[in-house]
Amino acid sequence: MKIIKIAAFLIFLSFTPYICGQTDTYSVSVAGFSSNTNDEFSPVYYKNGLVFCSNRNWNLLRNYQTADNKGLLKINYVDTITNKVKLFSRNLSTRYNDGPASFSKNGDTIYFSRNLKVDGVAEQEISPRNKLGIFTATLEGNEWVKILDLRFNNEYYNITTPFISPDGKRLFFASDNPSGIGGTDIYYCNWKGDYWDEPVNLGPAVNTTGNESYPFVNSEGGLFFASDGHPGLGGKDIFYTKEVNGKWLPPVHLDPPVNSKYDDFGLIADSVMRNGYFSSKRGSSVDIFKFRTNINQLFYCDKQRVNQYCFKFTDEGKIQVDSRYVQLVWNFGDGETATGQNVEHCYKGPGKYPVRLDVTDKKTGEVYFSKLSYNLELRDIEQPVITSISSAMVGQPVNLDGLASHFPGSEILNYTWYFGDGSRAKGEKQSHVFLEKGDYDVKLGLMVRDTKTGVIRQACAIKPVRIFSDKNEKAAFDKRPPEPVVPVNVFEYDHIRTSGMYSAEKNLNPDMVYRLEIARSRRRLSPDEEILKKIPGKFNLKEEFIPDERIYSYTVMEEMNLMDLYPSYSELSGLGYSDARVITHLVTDPATKELLNLKRIFGTNTDAFFTANGSNLSSSGTQLLDLLLGFMSKYPALKLEIECHSDNQGTPSSSLALTQKRAEAMISYLVANGISGQRLRAKGIGGVRPIAPNYQESDRKRNRRIDFRIIENRPSSGSTN
Repeated sequence: MKIIKIAAFLIFLSFTPYICGQTDTYSVSVAGFSSNTNDEFSPVYYKNGLVFCSNRNWNLLRNYQTADNKGLLKINYVDTITNKVKLFSRNLSTRYNDGPASFSKNGDTIYFSRNLKVDGVAEQEISPRNKLGIFTATLEGNEWVKILDLRFNNEYYNITTPFISPDGKRLFFASDNPSGIGGTDIYYCNWKGDYWDEPVNLGPAVNTTGNESYPFVNSEGGLFFASDGHPGLGGKDIFYTKEVNGKWLPPVHLDPPVNSKYDDFGLIADSVMRNGYFSSKRGSSVDIFKFRTNINQLFYCDKQRVNQYCFKFTDEGKIQVDSRYVQLVWNFGDGETATGQNVEHCYKGPGKYPVRLDVTDKKTGEVYFSKLSYNLELRDIEQPVITSISSAMVGQPVNLDGLASHFPGSEILNYTWYFGDGSRAKGEKQSHVFLEKGDYDVKLGLMVRDTKTGVIRQACAIKPVRIFSDKNEKAAFDKRPPEPVVPVNVFEYDHIRTSGMYSAEKNLNPDMVYRLEIARSRRRLSPDEEILKKIPGKFNLKEEFIPDERIYSYTVMEEMNLMDLYPSYSELSGLGYSDARVITHLVTDPATKELLNLKRIFGTNTDAFFTANGSNLSSSGTQLLDLLLGFMSKYPALKLEIECHSDNQGTPSSSLALTQKRAEAMISYLVANGISGQRLRAKGIGGVRPIAPNYQESDRKRNRRIDFRIIENRPSSGSTN
């Protein structure tokens, strides 16, 4: 029978002898269960041992051979204490090559590679389309059952070397899909709850025109893989990368002697990279090697950052205020305040601060309206912190301390120092002497374990140190002024968290109105209570229960613009309503929304609706009322009050009389056109409830206004007109 050829990246035919060597970073040795005559590779942790691929012969009666006269690949298990090797499962063994494999975190699901056709017609089994695919099986008792192939297996290209991430959310594998970048590329699929999503190529940061395969993912989410396309020492080498903000970082080459001039691949390691295994062709066969980390290799390092405590606070200005009467006051939650639309503030350190932006009355200092409030939590940066001098002389000891490293909720397992001159050390503190002048990037690498999740990750920071041979040059360097602190936008700093956000400007809505609230209470107030009895009669008292806050709100006025309430607010404050303030209200009632829209379209200025100083309707006035006729017909149970206001130019009595006549004129028009007078009420206010000061004509014009107020909107069984 012809033997199916597996993908080239799984066959190791020509290698040269392994020359023993060791570097300070890792120590390596051949695993005790490896043999000199058979290939062993691609180990994965499983229970108390390892599962790996090997071509040692387990079938004494029938032994299909490969072209190089070696046995077919099978999935094996070894107890790493006794080094006793056995066939992993006969249920998973076929007449062809099986493996490599990977396991779910709890060990009850296996993902493994094999040929797509293993039990069919011989012609199908030897077909070029009988590619490698990934299969799964589940453990029931001591048997692996329910063997299923993944839906993206394909008869036109190979899919193999699977590895399931520790959290079970991603399945990594290699494939020679012709739409990829090179010979074999690494892909992953995301778990969608009940199926694996479409494969995603890791892209050119990881994959090359060569071959990438044998992925292994640690608990941190870092990816180790083998490649002959990235620059290395020869053949396949092992590299490390990780995904940050959706992008894979440039791969880092593992130090010798893990990597060598021979093929090195299939690395696995414990959660702290203290010990592990990898595969290599350093002798007459492919073997599995053990490694021990002598000093942690630092894969990715960021420049040590300075904690930011100074910030810019900005008001968007969508809700305009009149600076003649009110001002914007920032309260930063640390006892400090500032006034203005755009301000800067420096905190003394990390902490939790309730931030507010209030519109306050210039006369009294009381809050007129709250624009913004949120809880700000300022945190120090989670990073390794190198405490040291920034300059020294050649031969002078430089003391380095890593104990200020900041990782709240985590435990630091070890400290690794790279001094930038080829020297390395371990420990919380170090004293190092630089023998030549120059600029050195001192690196501090930490292994950090989250105390809640147990996840271990590596963190690394760089701090530059300048070494001088001339004392005068050093003195000039040390006298440099410190870099100025530049405040950043408070919402752009990556170590600030906000909660409890309220923003009137972000909640802006065409249906939002402003209400002048004079009181709020946990209990419902009686009309006879003093706080309600002393409200001047020109105001319309309204009670509303706010379910979310379980509180009663008492308001006396409602306008579409914030500053239109200020004259009345100022008056009521003078009458002793110290709790008066403006709140927002989102209109949901359809009828009220339509009235608001009418006012937006036509405006509210009575100059447009009546003849000058008279009560005769203009054409614009009748046009508005014609629309109001349709509105009243649409809502037959609705009762409406029409209010007319004036400025302060006439006497109070004449202004009151004029506004009453104007309101009655509008009522008369509606009644003459079929609306029942019982549904309408005219109210002249005169000039006693202005929305603007009367100093300038532009403000007086705003005070000469008309308003509509729904006083009842309940279904009734009587006449609709």
